[in-house]
Amino acid sequence: MNGLPLPLAIVLMGPTASGKTAAALEIARHVPSEIVSMDSALVYRGMDVGTAKPTPEERAAAPHHLIDIIEPTQAYSAMQFRADAIRLIDDIARRGRLPLLVGGTMLYYKALRDGLDALPEADPDIRARLDREAAEHGVPALH
Repeated sequence: MNGLPLPLAIVLMGPTASGKTAAALEIARHVPSEIVSMDSALVYRGMDVGTAKPTPEERAAAPHHLIDIIEPTQAYSAMQFRADAIRLIDDIARRGRLPLLVGGTMLYYKALRDGLDALPEADPDIRARLDREAAEHGVPALH
């Protein structure tokens, strides 16, 4: 499940607005590095309020990855994150730079560290049926 070991990286984890980005940027000032976001909200374009998304100035100070990569209407799974992060970590390390993994989504970290069991894709018919039931009877009826 886990495959080959990942290259050396620094992991900065914690709750929203706890100073992870500032710490990563301080490291990046001294060590050639690039930031790989491990935040499930930051992948979405336009999700800027309440996420403590790095500012344009912060993003200009060091390369950032996996931020603003999809629309909020699109799905992005932990398995997709894992594949994207492994590709980025390898690429960053191959270029002689240090990957800084920054975020607070523990599922993303666990997926990267331990891998994930194979799961079936979401069934759009079941999702549509549940959406109809929620619209008709209210969300509490689904619990």
